[in-house]
Order: sequence, then structure tokens, then C-alpha cells
Amino acid sequence: MSGSLIFVLILLVLAVLFIFKSVVIVTQGYVYTIERFGRYMRSLHPGLAIIIPFVDSIGAKMNMMESVLDVPSQEVITRDNAMVTVDGVVFFQVLDAAKASYEVNNLQYAILNLTMTNTRTVMGSMDLDELLSQRDQINQRLLTVVDQATEPWGVKVTRIEIKDIAPPRDLVDAMGRQMKAERDKRAAILDAEGRRQSAILRAEGEKQAAILEAEGRKEAAFRDAEARERQASAEARATEVVSQAIANGSVQAINYFVATKYVEALKDIASAPNQKLVLMPLEASSLIGAVGGIGELAREAFGGSGGDSATRKPPSSARTGISALMGATPPQRAPWEGSVPPAGPASSSEPENG
Repeated sequence: MSGSLIFVLILLVLAVLFIFKSVVIVTQGYVYTIERFGRYMRSLHPGLAIIIPFVDSIGAKMNMMESVLDVPSQEVITRDNAMVTVDGVVFFQVLDAAKASYEVNNLQYAILNLTMTNTRTVMGSMDLDELLSQRDQINQRLLTVVDQATEPWGVKVTRIEIKDIAPPRDLVDAMGRQMKAERDKRAAILDAEGRRQSAILRAEGEKQAAILEAEGRKEAAFRDAEARERQASAEARATEVVSQAIANGSVQAINYFVATKYVEALKDIASAPNQKLVLMPLEASSLIGAVGGIGELAREAFGGSGGDSATRKPPSSARTGISALMGATPPQRAPWEGSVPPAGPASSSEPENG
């Protein structure tokens, strides 16, 4: 083999090596930094790129996709001196590959330690109750602090989440007792509110019932008064008619009126529910006389007897009934009343001689 052929072969190998070194393929989601003699020159984005071989070199291959970093568990003392164990996760994304490569050494380790120290700072300034109930506020405060700290590194912290907060066992038991007491308190309050509402509703119902009952008694009193007024008017009218009849000379009208009242009074006495035996002086002749007066009035009304009723005297039985109703003892008749008087010595106006 001649020397010229060997030289050509060497040139061919160098050309292939030169081409291989000058072509760089950047995969999607990554950015390469190019250094020329150790100095940063530019960044290569995804795709095919050409560099100067043996002069330019790839400095760092930065992942531009959003990444997650697990924050290990650590103990934090709260403001009220309660020790809790917390852990979390950090989501970040590299925005500037050059800053992320040359502004900080070991980017992930720096972000991890920055998050842990700020977690202790933020959570240590809060009480335990706030720590357990305000996770969103803790996450937001941590995100603001860590994002501001990592901005010069060309990194954007998109989210920080606290995964778990574990208080000590005795503190968990105390919190359980506190929660139970709080729930018992709320149950007692709700029970008292229920009894109070029930009492109010019951009182309102009794009030409405009393109002309706009073209105009913009022209406009944009005109606009773109206009935008594009408009854009084009727009695006054009946009395007026009887008075007119008496004034006209009809004694049978008063006999009827008095006999009716007499019979009604006897009926009321006999039908009293609290009386089983009634002892009272009762003259049958008075009742018979009153009934006889009623019969006489009926005969007169139906034309059973002639003559002027206005001038006719009531029979003796009727007079006896009237006297009995008026509370007076009927006059005792002489044995000879209604017949021829017995014969006796003749009366003379002249004085009897000695």
C-alpha cells in the first residue's frame, strides 16, 4: 500500500470523526449547554444542532420538564411547643438551563434543603390547631418563599404540598378527648335548643288555643245574651198580652199564665238530677184548681159556654189555684157557702127588750 493511499484513509477517518463530533441531536424536553474552551456559549434546544468539534463541548443536559422532589420527614416544633412530624413534596420546573447549570451546584439538593428549612420556619410560627386546619395556607406561604429563593437559579417552583402532619400519640389522644368533649357540648346545645323550640311552639299552641277558646266563649256569651234578650222580649210580650187581656176583663188569661208557670216549676223541681226524693207541702186542690182554670179557658176559647167572658167571674177552683201560686192560703169557705144559710133567730133593728 502506497503512502498516498494511507494518507487518504487517514483524512477520511478524520472527516467522519469531525462530522460525528459536529452533529448534536437534542431530545425533546431537554436543553444542552455548549461550552467553548470551558466557557458557556449557548444553549441547544430539542432537534439537530451543529457545533465545532474539539472546540465546543456539551456542558450540561438540563431536564426542562416539571419534576417532583420528595421532601423527607422532619420534626417541627410549633409556636405552642407541640412537636409534630411533617413531610411533603415539591414540584418545580427549570426555565433557564444556563442559570440552573451555572448559578447553583446540585440543583435538586439545594431545592430540597431550601424547602425543609422554610417548612420549619413557616410551621414553627403557627399553633398546632392552625397547623392541622390550615394546610392550604401553609402550602401557599411555603410556595411563595421557596419560589422567590429559587428564582435566581432559573427555576420555577409550581407547587408545594404537605403530605402528612403527625402529632405525638399522647397529643393525638388529648385531641380525641377534646373533640369528644366538643361534640358532647354541641349535642347538649342542640338538645337544649330543641327543647327550647319545642317549649316555644307548645306555648304558642296553648296561646292560640286559649285565644280561640276565649273567642268561642265570647261568641257563646253574645249568643246567650241575644237568646236571653229575645226570651225576655217574648216574655215581656206575653206579659203585655196577658195584661191587656186582664185589663179587658178576661180573668181566664191570667189563670192560664199562672197555671203554666206553676206546672213548669213543679216539673223543674221533680226533674232535678241531684234530688231523688222531694218533700214539700203540696195542695192538690191548688193544682186541680189551676188545671180547672186552664180547662175553663179552653172551653171559653172554643165556645163551650155562653155569655160575656169579660164580665164572667172565674170559678172557685181557678181562684184557689191563683191564690196558691201567689203564695197565699185560699179563703176558707163557710159550710153553708153556696147553699141556703141555716135558719137562725131573726135579726131586728130594734133593741131587744130587757
